[in-house]
Amino acid sequence: MKHKDKKKTNEALTEENSSAEAHEPELQAAEEAAGSIAAGAAENAAAADAEAGNLKANLEEELQQENDKYLRLYAEFENYKKRVARDKEELIKYGNEALLYELLPVIDNLEMAVKHSSNDASSASGGGLAQGVEITLKEFFRVIDKFGLSPIEASGKMFDPSLHHAMTQVERDDIDENMVVEEFRKGYMLREKVLRPSLVAVSKKTVRSDSVGEETLTLNTDTK
Repeated sequence: MKHKDKKKTNEALTEENSSAEAHEPELQAAEEAAGSIAAGAAENAAAADAEAGNLKANLEEELQQENDKYLRLYAEFENYKKRVARDKEELIKYGNEALLYELLPVIDNLEMAVKHSSNDASSASGGGLAQGVEITLKEFFRVIDKFGLSPIEASGKMFDPSLHHAMTQVERDDIDENMVVEEFRKGYMLREKVLRPSLVAVSKKTVRSDSVGEETLTLNTDTK
């Protein structure tokens, strides 16, 4: 009886081993499939990480570009505001330039009238006319001074090409060269800008010719 039980046990074990051997290829295939899935998942994860990194880098680059664009626009706007403020200031300072320039011949005529009327100061009418013109001229200067117009000082000053326009040169040994010795027409400044330069005569040293000395020397030699 025991022998029969033992035989049955051996047969059961043999059957189990045969069954396990029969399912071994399936287990191997399942393990390989699981390994492939795991490898694929790892590759997908690595690809996703790389894509996320690239996306982050692209976003950072775009953000930097937008920030640079904003800074440039902000700088341009600030420069624009400064330019507008400067233009506004220039307009306020020199907005009356054309009008004041047109008034300069009127001032010239008034000054000329004062100069000529002083010759008739001996008569009552001449003195009254000169006084009236002088008062008018002083009032004119008071008004234009409020708008930044002022005469350029020229007579007795060193010649300055930015302020004076030389009409002629005069030989003078009693003063230095390039000094204004005569003013033909008064110049004017409009604030820091030359509205009209002064027309002047400029001094220069007398040119002494050596030929005179040579001629004198020749005459003295002939005399001997």
